[in-house]
Amino acid sequence: MDKRLATPTDLKAADVSKLSEALNRLVADSFALYTKYKNFHWHLSGPRFRSLHLLFDEHAAAIFGSIDTLAERVRRVGGTTIRSIGQISELQTISDNNADFVPPTAMVTELMNDNRSMVKALRETHRIADDAEDFATASELEPLIDAAENRAWFLFELSQEDANGTNDRAVGK
Repeated sequence: MDKRLATPTDLKAADVSKLSEALNRLVADSFALYTKYKNFHWHLSGPRFRSLHLLFDEHAAAIFGSIDTLAERVRRVGGTTIRSIGQISELQTISDNNADFVPPTAMVTELMNDNRSMVKALRETHRIADDAEDFATASELEPLIDAAENRAWFLFELSQEDANGTNDRAVGK
């Protein structure tokens, strides 16, 4: 790394490396998930178009807003962050979806599972931060964990609808 980018830190070099790797993976996954949300937002069809269109856009905006927080944290702990779409594709663990058409119910399920994966990755990064005694990184991750859990919960509830668009649990079945 160029010395001009080496932000001074009291963290151990090995911890900076682990934190930077984990945080950069989160940045890449956030970009991938943001793009998937926008893909699904743009390619929705059917009777739930409006509600899902708005929800997907709301979730995408929240995810996009987290990217800068994560990337700047990498720099504050003394690392460097991603520089390109190519690097995002190398690091991302969230899969792309390039299908010509995805039914809305499949979109909801896929996004729910991706958000659950994000929660798991965020918690693992929190553990790495805890082990490094990097309390600032841990505290920045906590609202992101909560937000990802919230998105997964909303999508889970939407996934409970049957093929007729009704929620059996809501009508007491």
